[in-house]
Amino acid sequence: MNKERIYKIVFASVYPLYIKKVESKGRTKEELDTVIFWLTGYNAKTLQKQIDKKSDFETFFAEAPQMNPNAPKITGVICGYRVEEIEDPLIQKCATWIN
Repeated sequence: MNKERIYKIVFASVYPLYIKKVESKGRTKEELDTVIFWLTGYNAKTLQKQIDKKSDFETFFAEAPQMNPNAPKITGVICGYRVEEIEDPLIQKCATWIN
């Protein structure tokens, strides 16, 4: 896995894909945002700021106002990998809300 490549992915380019995925599962953008807010401490205004400035994932998580202390309790499988077994902290954070 090329970690540096993942770190540099622009969050704003992936966010619409997250929305599409949750909507295909019968969920809403608002529900996705609720999860992002819960996980990172962003709110609607600060999330939009990250989108507007085209922050990469590394910056997005580094600037997160308050990572939820319960985030490490998230479990499940994404792309064949168990979220709780992913060793790289940034990749694990990215995987938590995809699941």
